[in-house]
Amino acid sequence: TGAKAGTPAPGRAAAKPVPAPPAAASVMQVVAHPDDDLFFMNPDIAQSLHSGSPLTSVYLTAGESDGVNARPRDAAGTEADKAGYAEARQNGIRAAYAEMATGVRTSPWDRVAIPTAGGAWAELDTLRAKPHVKLVWLQIREAGSISGDRPHSLNGLWHGRVTELGSQLSAGTPAASDFSYNRDQVVETLTGLLERFRPTFVRMQDPTPGTYPGTGAYRDHQDHLYGARFVQEALARYAERPGHPHVGVQNYLGYPTSALPHTLDAEAAGAKLKTLETYAWLDGVADCGTLAGCGDLKVAARPGGRGWTQTVRYARGTSTSWVQRDPDGGLRAFSVLDGRLATWRKAADAVAWRGPELLPGGGLDSGVTSVTLPDGRIAVYGTRTDLAKYRREVVTTAQTVPGGGFGPWRSLGTPERDDASGTSDISAPAVTVGAGGRATVVLRDSRHRLTAREQLAGGGWGPWRVLGGADVYGDPVAATDAAGRGYVFASTPKTVLAWARQHPGG
Repeated sequence: TGAKAGTPAPGRAAAKPVPAPPAAASVMQVVAHPDDDLFFMNPDIAQSLHSGSPLTSVYLTAGESDGVNARPRDAAGTEADKAGYAEARQNGIRAAYAEMATGVRTSPWDRVAIPTAGGAWAELDTLRAKPHVKLVWLQIREAGSISGDRPHSLNGLWHGRVTELGSQLSAGTPAASDFSYNRDQVVETLTGLLERFRPTFVRMQDPTPGTYPGTGAYRDHQDHLYGARFVQEALARYAERPGHPHVGVQNYLGYPTSALPHTLDAEAAGAKLKTLETYAWLDGVADCGTLAGCGDLKVAARPGGRGWTQTVRYARGTSTSWVQRDPDGGLRAFSVLDGRLATWRKAADAVAWRGPELLPGGGLDSGVTSVTLPDGRIAVYGTRTDLAKYRREVVTTAQTVPGGGFGPWRSLGTPERDDASGTSDISAPAVTVGAGGRATVVLRDSRHRLTAREQLAGGGWGPWRVLGGADVYGDPVAATDAAGRGYVFASTPKTVLAWARQHPGG
């Protein structure tokens, strides 16, 4: 029997709050399984590696599945070995990253055990030729099913169906003691990794991928969904701790990319596929020095996945309406850092930008939309996640005077009934503003329709109402023509849909 993890390691003495110092770019990415990064985040990973910036990839689960490391045709005659299969997947990841970073898949790694802030141990691998490239293996047990009822999983731990979730150690890991984490220990473990590696940018999976109508099954793997929610909670906890670089976040779409048009050209898709072929040990050359196998033979049967190597798509943060002009001719730019609205300003006669200035109020999701009101003030719209209830809502703030500071955030609610009915899968809002200054907020709901909420003459807001459409994906885009007539555009897997007001203010 393995030893159970104890209480989280004692925290350090609280530091005095200081402004976060400027920091060189550093990327940390967190995924549920080995290969999620290669399928859904590349070629962004390869670009980071080529830039020379520090990159740390964190794997929440061991990805042990049924323990059979074989192509489907050979599975019946292959003995199950969960520790061995987890090791083979690790070997495939090490080969893939070594090849992307150095051109040689057998470039060696140093493997050590490190204590976690959750009271257990993890494995840290460092690429010897490029020590700024690191892999962290938390080796938590996986669900073993995309949508099936698996209480002993990240899903079950998140919802309190189990109080602890155990480990699945790989055959060759230096982290030799089994452990269990409770919910808070998983969050604290991830928060501790953020403190250790101090990223300026975090890549993560989609915490709100939606469900299929009729069946209610998740559109993405439950480990992807709930793993991302643990990362969200860790980022929120980290944001409250002083002295670290500001952090931006990008969320990546997972399984649903297979239903959408490809986004990569032939060269980029070919390079991505080659990396997956290395991970999958497609050539069968035993050059990794272990008996477990040098890659993931389950993937070898279809290294391109379901069209995943021809695509990369972001689940959030795709708006292009993040910059506006000040009344004096300067520019204001907006983003989200540390879960807060970040603003930059460039005066009309200046070359350099000043900022970021972070506004009060946390919990913002990546990606915001900005509009200029008829009186010259700028308003910003986005979505905010309440982690305690897991509820996403639309929020807005506006300058108190043209060119001035921003007022408090105001919630516009959500068209969703609850998280269980659609995993809070709403898009970022698109906004049109009529000549009288009244705004209309439009977003995609979890049923993949457009819904809208309109501002009333007195400044209040009407109810959410369905505009229609079907199979809408991504974030809608809004525009207003010279006559003041508003338009909204939204994409589907096959076409682009458009909505237009019949007349200005109508």
